[in-house]
Amino acid sequence: MRGKVEQIIAKLREMEKLQASGVTIPAACKKLGISDQTFYRWRLKYGQLEEDEAQRLKALEAENSRLKRIVADQALEISMLKEVSRGNW
Repeated sequence: MRGKVEQIIAKLREMEKLQASGVTIPAACKKLGISDQTFYRWRLKYGQLEEDEAQRLKALEAENSRLKRIVADQALEISMLKEVSRGNW
């Protein structure tokens, strides 16, 4: 499941409830419709986050992505300007 961070955290909290009631991790994963590997990956990345922290993380990741695109565009423009200034255009 490629879901929103909030959905992932909700599934992790549900998983915690299932484990507390004695359900094994593989059985709980099956009940939630995810693989064991997905659960461990999510737990590693989002396990300690609360929902408000998850929303902030999502906003920061979006901002980081936007800034990376800006840097890539600027690098392309610089490269093109260098080519033009050398007369290779």
